[in-house]
Amino acid sequence: MRDDRQRLDKWLWFARFAKTRTIAVRLVEDGHVRIDGRRAGNPAQALKLGDVLTLALPHATIVVRLLSLGERRGSFEQAQFLYERLDQGGRGDAPLAEEEGSV
Repeated sequence: MRDDRQRLDKWLWFARFAKTRTIAVRLVEDGHVRIDGRRAGNPAQALKLGDVLTLALPHATIVVRLLSLGERRGSFEQAQFLYERLDQGGRGDAPLAEEEGSV
């Protein structure tokens, strides 16, 4: 993959919207992620800076703009620098997709 792109499932995991890569894959496959308004069907889909993601998580729908591509999964504080919240939630806690039945 090009250096200016990153897999969707990997970015969701780095940004801490999913506890595991497997759960990130499931979020995408189950239709809970949109990129620039279009449903993402492939967990390997490439993301680029500026893409707008809509995430239908268990207890909230979150809209974010990609500001950075992750290099590794860091702390919650580090993950917040990967995106900008566009919904009214600001840079607050986003509920994680964590269990088999929670997605």
